[in-house]
Amino acid sequence: MIERLRRAYAGQKTLFISWDAASWHMSKALDAHVKFLNEWAEHDKAPIIELVPLPSKAQFLNVIESIFSGLARAVIHNSDFTDPDAAKHMIDEYFANRNDFYIRHPSRAANKIWGEERHPAVFNESHNHKDPRYW
Repeated sequence: MIERLRRAYAGQKTLFISWDAASWHMSKALDAHVKFLNEWAEHDKAPIIELVPLPSKAQFLNVIESIFSGLARAVIHNSDFTDPDAAKHMIDEYFANRNDFYIRHPSRAANKIWGEERHPAVFNESHNHKDPRYW
């Protein structure tokens, strides 16, 4: 994904990449790869990549939690898939429908897509976008 973003934002000075502080998001291999890419950034006319993980216990900063909580409730929880491919298919369908709706209704997407999100996908310090039933 970093390679793709790097190409998409060629010519920019810096590309900030952020995610939550889950332990599985930390990777020595990723850090080494980013360091390698940054050493070549000037030559490649690519942005410097800055990794900026969110603080732990700060779900209110991570609005994507709202979307994944909606996915979990709409597709995963209380499901009985026959195999992993069936689950993958339903997840793909969920995102395809979300994306299609957003393309057709970009100004109203946050409140209308599926209706499963705990909060609208906007920044608000008072929102904890992670569904507390599925921590």
